[in-house]
Amino acid sequence: MPRIHHLIPALLAATAHSGELTLEMKPFFIAHSLDATALPDATTPIRLDAEAWTAFEIVSIAAHGSAVKKGDALVIFETEGIDRKLADTKQAIATAKLNLAQAELDLATLEKTVPEQLARLTRAAAEAAEELDHFNKTARKSAEESAGFDLKRREQILASYKEELKQLTKMYEADDATEETEEIILQNQLDAVEAAEFALRMEILNHKRTLEFSLPRQLTALTQTRDDTALSLDKGAKDLPRSVELKKLEVTALKTGLERDGKTLADLEKDRALFEIKAPADGIFYHGAIENGKWTAGDLIKTLVPGGAAPTGKTFGTFIPSVAKPLIQAFPDQAIAGVLAVGAEGVAIVPGREDITIPVSLKSIATTPAPDLTHPATFTATWPENLRVAPGQSLQIRVVSHNNDKAITIPTKALAYGPKGWTVEVKLADGKTEKRPVTRGRSDAENTEITAGLEAGQVVIVP
Repeated sequence: MPRIHHLIPALLAATAHSGELTLEMKPFFIAHSLDATALPDATTPIRLDAEAWTAFEIVSIAAHGSAVKKGDALVIFETEGIDRKLADTKQAIATAKLNLAQAELDLATLEKTVPEQLARLTRAAAEAAEELDHFNKTARKSAEESAGFDLKRREQILASYKEELKQLTKMYEADDATEETEEIILQNQLDAVEAAEFALRMEILNHKRTLEFSLPRQLTALTQTRDDTALSLDKGAKDLPRSVELKKLEVTALKTGLERDGKTLADLEKDRALFEIKAPADGIFYHGAIENGKWTAGDLIKTLVPGGAAPTGKTFGTFIPSVAKPLIQAFPDQAIAGVLAVGAEGVAIVPGREDITIPVSLKSIATTPAPDLTHPATFTATWPENLRVAPGQSLQIRVVSHNNDKAITIPTKALAYGPKGWTVEVKLADGKTEKRPVTRGRSDAENTEITAGLEAGQVVIVP
């Protein structure tokens, strides 16, 4: 907050005695003293509005306050890190493009083959169900009947062979002598009966195996096949379309990742151009920011050295073109801002050069207070030729907000406020006093201008 000093040029009348004041018409004005700073009317903020890169290590930086020519390097940063990142990002993009192409091919293949796989699973499940149904309704009964028929047929063959052997035996026994040929025939028949008996035993075993093992196992196998194919169909009906959707999501994710990598690459390439900041014209380079009428540096200055790091998204330097004209910036509080008007004139003084007076005029003043409750004000100045004021130079401004060449003023403490408004106690000719209503004008720290209700020569009582 600027320090404010109210000057009181209005003099009390010499005829006043203690507690009384004889009024006179005297000049009355109100002047204010403001802390101010000389700043250029045009600047270029030096900042790193980087999109992706954050590490800006300074290799070299122009000295604070140094004069530079157009094209001179103001700041140069270390590029190894970002160059490596650029190369890695380009490699990642190349890999991502290949992965995307492969995923798109896989997706096209899935979209074509999944319906075919589902059709095959559907057919397999239907066929397995049909096979089981056919076995239960037809094949099992036919197999049981066939096995029974085969057993019966073996029994019939054995019985036939036995009967034939019986008849041969009777026939040959009727003869007195058995010829060699008859013996051969009987032996053959015995062999046939033996073979038939063996075949019957095997058929009995086969019949039992068929009924007790083969057919139940076949039923179990067909049932399992039906269940397995139905399960495969159910799983495939869910998994196969899901695999297509998952592949679509993969393709989308790869495309998104590729777009992000592309955006990152574009941002990095844009950021790469920030690694050497050059002067846009002839001028002066300042460390720190000149913003909102103030030059600020603070601890940031400590990092603006080779090996230090410059911040991103924040002004850390200021370029002042040589054609810039200096203005004066002040920040009066509400009390002073309320009485200053554009065009108000005054003087500025540079500390240490009080012998030089700089005429100033109020160019603009904010009607809305800043967050610190001050009202930024800009003054123009008529700069002496023998005075060089650097940007950031501190000054003292004295400006008059009110002037009346013929005014009646009284000490503010002589005023009282009551039901009739402002009053002053006036001494009458007979020595008595009375309260007089008055209209007050402007005030400084101790005196108030009276615009109506009092005249020169009257005596007022001062508490």
